[in-house]
Amino acid sequence: MANKAMAWLEDSFAPALNRAAKNIWVETIKDALMQILPLILVGSLVTVFAILQDFIPNFPNLWTFSSYTMGLIGLFIAFLIPFNYMERKKQPKMRIVSGMTAVCLFALILRLENLAEADYSALGAGGMFVSIIVGVVVAMVMSLFANFSIFSKSSAIPDFVRFWFDSMIPIILLITAGWFIVYFLDFNLFEFLQGLFRPLVAISESFAGFVLIYFVMCFLYSLGISTWVYYAVLNPIMLAGIAANMEAVAAGLPATHIMTQEVVYNAFLCIGGTGATLPLVLMLMASKLKRLKSLGVASFVPGLLNINEPVVFGCIAWNPLLMIAMWLQGIVLPIITYAGLKFGLVPIPKSVFGLWYTPYPVAAVILSGLAGLVLFAILFAASWILWYPFFKLYEKQAAAETAEQ
Repeated sequence: MANKAMAWLEDSFAPALNRAAKNIWVETIKDALMQILPLILVGSLVTVFAILQDFIPNFPNLWTFSSYTMGLIGLFIAFLIPFNYMERKKQPKMRIVSGMTAVCLFALILRLENLAEADYSALGAGGMFVSIIVGVVVAMVMSLFANFSIFSKSSAIPDFVRFWFDSMIPIILLITAGWFIVYFLDFNLFEFLQGLFRPLVAISESFAGFVLIYFVMCFLYSLGISTWVYYAVLNPIMLAGIAANMEAVAAGLPATHIMTQEVVYNAFLCIGGTGATLPLVLMLMASKLKRLKSLGVASFVPGLLNINEPVVFGCIAWNPLLMIAMWLQGIVLPIITYAGLKFGLVPIPKSVFGLWYTPYPVAAVILSGLAGLVLFAILFAASWILWYPFFKLYEKQAAAETAEQ
């Protein structure tokens, strides 16, 4: 039975998900999210420098950097999705005008002329779901008109003039449709689109949802399926969560969102990478078997920087023993983390920190203080305990294989 399940996972399930990951829309959204990463990193550096404010009198307030970088990523996403889509569809002439049209439509949906300071987050991570929808819709409509022209091929009109007039048609259709819904019908389209995603956000913030999401991350990774499969869906949720925490704290309220990149990737759960593989790397380094020791040594420096492809593809993926150990990491560690954060034992991160390659537990201390360090120590110990018996069995198997050779 177990062999049949593994065969199905290897022959049917994993290939299907890998194909889904290469879907043009998944790739387009993923590209856009990757392209805004430098702006998120700037906001993360501000978090680091803000620590100096506690020790240096009159140290300048650098949070404005975050407002004009991460605080505008919704706007940038609206531009980048149709831009990247036209690039992938090999319609380079339509890239920039498609991106600008999406920015116009996004601003229209926000009723930008009435944007109050309290709603400023809609331009950033708080409006990412809407900006993604806007970007996708604009990309679809603009691509329909990419090869359309109101002029005949024999027309003497210059190509650039022809392009101007041809591109006006989809622009007018999109902006008119947006104006009709938002202004003529006086319909709050932004709130409506945000509402479509609230159930997904609510699920991710629940105990069961938080554990399930991290388990799925570990499960898929143990099959050798790239973490980019779920990046396009999960990352907007996590960015919106940390943006909401920052906004709440600025208003004098407590941070409440646990499903953030700061929690999942940077401070607690991904010790050495998804699946908390750094303890396993240390065990490999201490092994008496040369093959395992070499893998551990090769994986150590990347593991410190939370890059764990060497160890995952070196011994975990499609190895039933270590796969089960990784699945247990995906259940036990989020349970401990959720309990510590939800019950106030550890402060929930309230600042953006996208420097995922920072060695643990630096980010835990920066984001949650000494309590964060304590939680990290507990998680590391739990991770070690979970890996150890499976590693010893794996080492025993490896030793037997070596003796047979």
